[in-house]
Amino acid sequence: TSEVEVFGLPRSIIIQQKLNVSLNLGPCVSTGILITTIASKGELQTWPELLPQLCNLLNSEDYNTCEGSFGALQKICEDSSELLDSDALNRPLNIMIPKFLQFFKHCSPKIRSHAIACVNQFIIGRAQALMDNIDTFIESLFALAGDEDCEVRKNVCRALVMLLEVRIDRLIPHMHSIIQYMLQRTQDADENVALEACEFWLTLAEQPICKEALSGHLVQLIPILVNGMKYSEIDIILLKGDVEEDDTVPDSEQDIKPRFHKSRTVTLQHEGGEGEEGEDIDEDEDDDDDTLSDWNLRKCSAAALDVLANVFRDDLLPHLLPLLKGLLFHPDWVIKESGILVLGAIAEGCMQGMVQYLPELIPHLIQCLCDKKALVRSIACWTLSRYAHWVVSQPPDAHLKPLMTELLKRILDGNKRVQEAACSAFATLEEEACTELVPYLSFILDTLVFAFGKYQHKNLLILYDAIGTLADSVGHHLNQPEYIQKLMPPLIQKWNELKDEDKDLFPLLECLSSVATALQSGFLPYCEPVYQRCVTLVQKTLAQAMVRTHIYSHTLFYMNIMILSYMQDTMPEVRQSSFALLGDLTKACFPHVKPCIAEFMPILGTNLNPEFISVCNNATWAIGEICMQMGVEMQPYVALVLPHLVEIINRPNTPKTLLENTAITIGRLGYVCPQEVAPMLQQFIRPWCTSLRNIRDNEEKDSAFRGICVMIGVNPGGVVQDFIFFCDAVASWVNPKDDLRDMFCKILHGFKDQVGEENWQQFSEQFPPILKERLSACYGV
Repeated sequence: TSEVEVFGLPRSIIIQQKLNVSLNLGPCVSTGILITTIASKGELQTWPELLPQLCNLLNSEDYNTCEGSFGALQKICEDSSELLDSDALNRPLNIMIPKFLQFFKHCSPKIRSHAIACVNQFIIGRAQALMDNIDTFIESLFALAGDEDCEVRKNVCRALVMLLEVRIDRLIPHMHSIIQYMLQRTQDADENVALEACEFWLTLAEQPICKEALSGHLVQLIPILVNGMKYSEIDIILLKGDVEEDDTVPDSEQDIKPRFHKSRTVTLQHEGGEGEEGEDIDEDEDDDDDTLSDWNLRKCSAAALDVLANVFRDDLLPHLLPLLKGLLFHPDWVIKESGILVLGAIAEGCMQGMVQYLPELIPHLIQCLCDKKALVRSIACWTLSRYAHWVVSQPPDAHLKPLMTELLKRILDGNKRVQEAACSAFATLEEEACTELVPYLSFILDTLVFAFGKYQHKNLLILYDAIGTLADSVGHHLNQPEYIQKLMPPLIQKWNELKDEDKDLFPLLECLSSVATALQSGFLPYCEPVYQRCVTLVQKTLAQAMVRTHIYSHTLFYMNIMILSYMQDTMPEVRQSSFALLGDLTKACFPHVKPCIAEFMPILGTNLNPEFISVCNNATWAIGEICMQMGVEMQPYVALVLPHLVEIINRPNTPKTLLENTAITIGRLGYVCPQEVAPMLQQFIRPWCTSLRNIRDNEEKDSAFRGICVMIGVNPGGVVQDFIFFCDAVASWVNPKDDLRDMFCKILHGFKDQVGEENWQQFSEQFPPILKERLSACYGV
C-alpha cells in the first residue's frame, strides 16, 4: 500500500522513530509485532531503512536492543525469506547472512539461538548468500554442537536436517560425527531437541547414501528409536489413558477432523472385480495417535523406524528382534504398547523376515485386543491391520476368523479410541479379504448396524467408511434380501436425518455410492429418493456459484451446464468426479449429452495431463465412452486427444490403471476413426499390447481390440516391427466373440502368408512355448 500520513508525517517515519526509541529503551513486544506485520504485508520495499537499521542495532551494547532487533529480524526472515533473496530489495542477504553468522559465538544463548534460526530460514530455498558462506555456516554449527542451551541445540539439529536435504555433499565428509551427534540429541532430555534430531533419521532414509552411512550405527540407533516410541506421561494424560469407557460421552466438535471425499476413479474389470471402484487414498498411518494431532517424538520415532525398515529390510531384524520379545510380553502396559507399535512400524519393510514369527505373534496380538488397557487394545488393532495381507493368505480358520471375530467385538468396545482403531483396521481387513468375508456377512452386518446406535459423531463417520469398504470388497454378494434388510434402514435413517448443509453428507454419500454399486438391483427401492436429492444438492450448489449469470432452464440442459461447470473446476477432485459422471451419463442417456459434446471435448483433452493421475484417468475413460456413442462423428476431435493419449501410453512409470484406460480409449478411437488414428499405429502398438494383455475378457477389451484390428487393416506396416507383441496380446483372450476371433485369424494368417512359411517358422521360434501352443491351438498358426 502507499504511504499513509499520520498527523501529517509518513507512517514509516513515525514507526522508524518509535523503533529507535523502543529498541533503545528495551524490547517492546507490540512494536515488534507492528514492524513484522508491516513487513509481512510487503512494506519492506517501501521501507528501505528498516533492514539496515535493524542490522545496525544488532551491534548495540545494550542487550535488550540487540535481542529485540534479532527477534524482529527472525520474524521477518520467517515471513519474507524469498523477498529477502530477491533483486527487489537489492539482495540484503549478502550483508545479513555474514552478519548473522558472527552472532553464532555471542555470549547470550538467546542471541545465538536467534542467529541460527534466522539463517535456517534460507536453507531450503538455497539462498545464494547462504550457499556462498556454506562452509562457514557448517563449521559454526559444529562449534555449537555441545551448547548447553536447549533452544540452540534444537536449531542446530534443525539446520543439519535441512542441510541433509539440500547440501548433503558438504555433510558427507563429516557424516560419522554428525550421526554420533544426532544419536546423542535424539536422546536429549529436552523433548523438542530430541524431536528435531529424530527428524534426521527420516530425512537420511530418503538419501541414496543412507544404507552405507547408517549400517554401522544401527546397533545404537534402533534401541533409541524404540525407546522413543513409548508414550510419555504427558501423552497419557492428554489421551486420557486411564479412562477405559467413554463411549457415552458426546464428541466435541473440535475433536472431529474434516474428512475429505475420495473421488471415484474409473478402472477396468480385473479378476471378477467391479468395473468401477473407488480410488485408494492412503490414510496417515504413522501410528495411532490421531487425537494427538501434534507431531511428537513417539510419532517421529515410529515413522523413522518404518522408513528405515523399508531401506534395510530384513537386515534390521537382528538389531530389533532381541528387543521385541522383551517389549511385547512386558508387564508394564506402556512398554508392551510400544512393542506392539514397533511390530506394526516394521510390517511393510521387514515382512519377509517376519513371516516365520507371525504364526506365534498374530495370536498374541489378537489376545492383546482383549487387554484391560484401551491404548493397548487400540494399538493392537492398528498393528494387526498392517499384517492383514499375511493373515488373509493363510487358511481362514487359522487367523482370519479369530481376528475378524475379535475386531468386531472391539468395534463395539466401550472406548471410543478403540472403536475408531477397530473400525479402521476392519476396513483394511475387508480390502484384503474381499470375498473371503462372504460366509460371515450376516455376523459382520449385525455388528456394524448395532454400532450405528452406539457410536458418537466422530466414529459414525468412520463407520460409514467401514460399510462402504465392505460393499466394495464383497460386491454383488451383498445383494441378498436378508442383508439389505439389515443394512439399508439405518443408512436411510441417517440420510433422512441429515440436512443438505451438513458436512456429514459427504462420507454418507460415499458409503451409499459403494452400497448402491454392490446391491445392483437390490438398491432399486432407494434409487429415486437418493438420486433426486443428489441432483438437488448439485443444483443448489451450482445455483449459488452461478447466481450472477442467471442461468435457468429445464433439468437436462441444467445438468449439462452443471457438468460443464464442474469439468472446469479448480479442484482436481471435482474435475475427476465430473468426468466419471459424464462417462456414466454417456453410457446411460447419450442423446441428452450429445448436444454439448463440442464444449466437452476440448476440456477433456486439456485434462489428459498425467500430473493429476485420477483426473487424467477419468477423462481418458470418458473419451472412450463418448467414442463408442459418437462413431464416425468423433473425427473432428481426434487431433484434440490422440497426441496426448499416445504420449501417456509411452510415459515411463505410468500407473497400470491409467495405461489400461488409455489403451482402451486409443483402441476405441481407432475403431470409429481408423483413417485418422492408424497412421500413428507404430508409435503406440507395443505399449498398447503390453497394457491390455493382462486384463480379463470384457466389453471394453472387445471394443479396443476391434479397433486395433481395423487399424492394422488400414496400416499393416505399423505393426510389423512389434508383431510379436500383437500375437501375445491376442493370446491373452480366453474366449473372444466369433467375429473378433475371425479378425484375429485374418491378421495372423495374413502376416504368415506375407512373410512366407520359412520366415514365419523363424519368427515363431522367438515365441515362448505357451504362446506358441496357444496360437497354434486357437488360430492354427
